[in-house]
Amino acid sequence: MSTVCLVTGAAGGIGKAIVSRLAQDGYSVLAADLSVQKAESAIAGLPGRGHRAIALDVANESNVAAIFADAAARGTQIDQVVAAAGILLFAGNGERPPIVDITLADWERTQSVNSTGTFLLLREFLRGASRRQIANGRFVGFSSVAAQLGGYRSSAAYIASKTAILGLIKAGAREAAALGVTVNAVAPGLIDAPMLRQSLPPENDGMASSNIPLQRLGTPEDVAGAVSFLIGPDAAYITGAVIDINGGYRMQ
Repeated sequence: MSTVCLVTGAAGGIGKAIVSRLAQDGYSVLAADLSVQKAESAIAGLPGRGHRAIALDVANESNVAAIFADAAARGTQIDQVVAAAGILLFAGNGERPPIVDITLADWERTQSVNSTGTFLLLREFLRGASRRQIANGRFVGFSSVAAQLGGYRSSAAYIASKTAILGLIKAGAREAAALGVTVNAVAPGLIDAPMLRQSLPPENDGMASSNIPLQRLGTPEDVAGAVSFLIGPDAAYITGAVIDINGGYRMQ
């Protein structure tokens, strides 16, 4: 039976880097995104075998359950999950909306994708782990330095959704331990990817970098490297942890 790592948000800037890195590491990647065509582009030309692209709405409960059921039916059980799908909604002028201007629809959409989507993936993964023993079972969620700091380039809706991940990861780690599964998260800072470019034009990179001890923006590959570590054997004794990928912008 093949070992498969599910990566959601696979067509995004960070998602593509993760898919590429895990393929190089020898994993068969199940690349998931809202658009199957975009997911297919993320796995095009990757080294290794067994890569597959699928359409997935992480906020849709039945959709998430069906993906795991289909993988089991194919004999390609999902042994690792990287929940990288996420959204950040801005006002029409590209500025983050203050709380008083956030609509309930935007609030609920943000929570449904970022926090509820992560919950649905974790729940279905652990349900599977309770039915079969998973060797090197791994779950990696995505929080953000915005959640840790209370903002700076993000709306309150996004901050709240990513803060929920911090608690979910800890609770999940405790429950998953008996199943032999580790549950961790990464918290990216300013990463040079499309989501950041919603609010930071390239001409402002120098000013943004001056506030980062390493004096540069992060890259999607920086995030992919941390995910690779958490997915791999060297992180077997790490669970309930959050790895900060922010160049020193936040130190705890």
